[in-house]
Amino acid sequence: MWPRADNHPDSRLAAVIDVGSNSVRLVIYRVDGRALWTVYNEKVVAGLGKDLPVTGRLSAEGVEAAVAALRRFRAVLEGWRADQVLTAATAAVREAADGRAFLQRVKDEAGLDVRILSGDEEAHYAALGVTAGDPLAKGVVGDLGGSSLELIRLNGKASVEGVTLPLGPFALGAPKPLDVERIRRAVDEHLAPLAGRFRSPEFHAVGGAWRNLALLHMQLADYPLHVAHQYEMSRADAIDVSRFVERQSRTSLEKIQGLSKKRFDTLPYSALVLDRLIERLGIERIVISAYGVREGMLLEAMPPKVRERDPLIAGCEALTSQRGVGPDLGPAIEAWITPLFEGLPPVFGEREPLLIAAACRLADLGARLHPDHRDALVFEQVLRAPIAGMSHPERAFLACVAFSRHSSAAAPPDMSAVSRLLTPDRRQRARALGSAIRLAADLSGRNPVLLEKSSLRLNAGRLHLSTLAGWEDMLLGEQTAKRAQTLAQALKLKLEMGRAA
Repeated sequence: MWPRADNHPDSRLAAVIDVGSNSVRLVIYRVDGRALWTVYNEKVVAGLGKDLPVTGRLSAEGVEAAVAALRRFRAVLEGWRADQVLTAATAAVREAADGRAFLQRVKDEAGLDVRILSGDEEAHYAALGVTAGDPLAKGVVGDLGGSSLELIRLNGKASVEGVTLPLGPFALGAPKPLDVERIRRAVDEHLAPLAGRFRSPEFHAVGGAWRNLALLHMQLADYPLHVAHQYEMSRADAIDVSRFVERQSRTSLEKIQGLSKKRFDTLPYSALVLDRLIERLGIERIVISAYGVREGMLLEAMPPKVRERDPLIAGCEALTSQRGVGPDLGPAIEAWITPLFEGLPPVFGEREPLLIAAACRLADLGARLHPDHRDALVFEQVLRAPIAGMSHPERAFLACVAFSRHSSAAAPPDMSAVSRLLTPDRRQRARALGSAIRLAADLSGRNPVLLEKSSLRLNAGRLHLSTLAGWEDMLLGEQTAKRAQTLAQALKLKLEMGRAA
């Protein structure tokens, strides 16, 4: 069974200020153990690095915009009084002749001491950020900023090698209109010597530009779940959307709904870089990561034992602790239903035990919601919750489980989305798992201690619900029988109820 956090004794507020080549951003997080929640997010597209390739200096207009933004961020932080404030300046400030003078001005006027990340450090934190959102991530990470591209090879936990390349849109010529053939040759020249070292079928894309490409692909594909994190594109799909954007003028891009207005000049460059990476590195699958340098810095600052926890379990615990009643019900239900589901063929392979543990942590999520609407509300919360560590099919699975935990209805809300994300056998298993969690909660009166007096198992092809001697009265009542029968029907089994032998 997955270990339970001690009610998040290390909960705190943390802030990260990121001075990038294109944007300057403040993000304030609530950190509940291993789980990260965005409390506040503000960005100013200053364009610090847009003049750097020509002048070697930061944009004068960008400097003024950035200083004003950082003065405001300092004021916001005074109001929040975050327990931890981390700062980072990346490629443009690192490379500009006046980069350090700019940071001195920031210190003098905004009272912020901003740390300049080296190229290796930027790559390291980008890789950590990806693993913060997906501990099982493998392959290569690409973090595209305004001035640079960091490529990092992963071993599943941390970076093992990385490189910084001058392939950000500003370094390639933005905001000038994209000269496709010339820039393609320039990108290929940089990538050719690295193709062997960084060749990988799996690529984790970090950065706002590539998230915008993913959101555009969602629109074009009529994808039902607009969550960028862990969104996947095949090689063919990513090439198609990249080349579509490469060919668009600024006027054409302005007509596409959902794209960031601040990226019209740079998005074609970002699309071309992704196109060439796919071709040069032999990429077959692109996974979008909403986590990057900021989250990598936060992960590194966590105690080692906290870092080792699974972000999905931690996120589900934290979400329920905010909206549920107590922290003990979920782990107790996990222990109670595990013997049953261990006897069934898995529908998510090795991920099955983790998903069962996560679903049980969500058992109490609807405790403070109106009983007439709990099923639909928890479905929507889980489907779109900012919880890391799960793929989109796994997200849909947990949402369906949460729905069936509160409803005996066969079909959850937004069935068209669920049908595209889950196979029939996974939809059926979600219904069974949600029904088992509902039975556990109602049988015990949501009391973890009472669950220990009963058991749920497969017995000679039948579903057997039993109690210890002296606790037979737990099985009485119309609701108990109804919940048990719903689970048996979901599993297509005969039900037996009685005292344990």
